[in-house]
Amino acid sequence: MPRTEMTVGELIDQLSTFDPNTPVHLAMNPFFPMEHRLEQVVQATDVTGRAVVYLAEGRDADTQFGHLPPEVAVLLAWQGPVQAPPRRPRRTAGGK
Repeated sequence: MPRTEMTVGELIDQLSTFDPNTPVHLAMNPFFPMEHRLEQVVQATDVTGRAVVYLAEGRDADTQFGHLPPEVAVLLAWQGPVQAPPRRPRRTAGGK
């Protein structure tokens, strides 16, 4: 099944359901999920001559917030919910 690219119209439709004063962050790299501040939106032409809109992070050192919260990675289906391992019974001082 071929992947389709999100269009500006689809992005606007999805964003229109949120409070317009809500900050926008980028979730990057599903294998090492990080969170970035969105700073710029620009339009350019790609190598095929199509117009493309790019969402870009900033240049400042604090533009990357750090690891993406686990619950967001789960919502994006980048990772599954993590369960704590079962607890083992504690050993007594006698080693039994």
